[in-house]
Amino acid sequence: MADHNENFAPSAEHLKAQQPSGDGATKPDQPPQPTETASVSSSSRDTKREASWPSVLFYIHLNILGVYGIFVLFSHTSLITCVFTFLLTLFGILGVTAGAHRLWAHRTYEATALLRFTLMICQTLAGQGSIYDWVRMHRLHHEKFRTVDDPYYSDKDFMHAQVFANIRKLSPRQEQLLAAVDMSDLEADGIVMFQRRFYWAMYLVLFVLLPINAPLEYWGDTVQAAIFVAFSLRYLVVLNVAWLINSAHFVWGLDKNHKQSDSNMVFLVTKSYWLQYHYLLPFDYQSGEFGNYGSGCTTAFIRIFAAIGQATKLQTITTEAVKRGLTMAVDSGRPIVECLKQAGAEEMCNLKREHYLETERLH
Repeated sequence: MADHNENFAPSAEHLKAQQPSGDGATKPDQPPQPTETASVSSSSRDTKREASWPSVLFYIHLNILGVYGIFVLFSHTSLITCVFTFLLTLFGILGVTAGAHRLWAHRTYEATALLRFTLMICQTLAGQGSIYDWVRMHRLHHEKFRTVDDPYYSDKDFMHAQVFANIRKLSPRQEQLLAAVDMSDLEADGIVMFQRRFYWAMYLVLFVLLPINAPLEYWGDTVQAAIFVAFSLRYLVVLNVAWLINSAHFVWGLDKNHKQSDSNMVFLVTKSYWLQYHYLLPFDYQSGEFGNYGSGCTTAFIRIFAAIGQATKLQTITTEAVKRGLTMAVDSGRPIVECLKQAGAEEMCNLKREHYLETERLH
């Protein structure tokens, strides 16, 4: 930071040149000074985000239809449609958490083609856009976390991060940053690129038509149940759960009023304060999306598929390795994240393949 400031520090000669001469006139070699107002105005234009009115109208209508779906759920819906909707909702959420987030965005584990194809179908059932686009936005979110360039940033409250940030267009500067995000790993994944190419056709068939058609054709449920429960209510739930992944810091983040001893390194050793742990070490597959660590449906899902050989190289780090990484950072003066990653990589070389079955020693 000191070097950065020095680049903008005026020299003694420059300061002298700015001083008026004895008769009160400014010296002729004085360069014109840019106005601060023009600079602020330009910066404001680069970071300003306008409302995406199609998204605004869509979200308003989805909320109305989804809330009405709650009434239909308890009055005009059969039990089998309730179970069907629940399963589709669960699969959609797993497609985002186990697929788009932990597998493709953070590479917390590796998956076979069969598991990747399954997760791609599940992610399509979430209606969140393609895996490619979701991951690119999430990586920018991590890179610019809690700055004005974070696409999910809000300095106000949870509602602004959860809803308003998702129904606004990106600023010109965010568009440039988004285009610069490294996506080479996903571009080499044929399944991801297939979904990206045919996303809207798959969305229409898998996310809209089949879920609405199934209750009507296969077990004769009502039109209201098919449209307002199996589609609208399901969409509303999955959408808000997926958005919560990027706005969770308002729920599980550290309070700025916490004492220093409670908000610096304690969460690393105990793996509490989920949010700060995840943003420091996003490669840990056990770090949940909603404030939990080492438990939850998504973590269990990954472990089950690891047990049958479909998920491999599950990345994690033990408390002992975290302590070694912190000690390394203190002794060497290197960045904490760099030391933690090194300690984690060294530990992964010594963990046996079935370490995910011994979860108690990883806490």
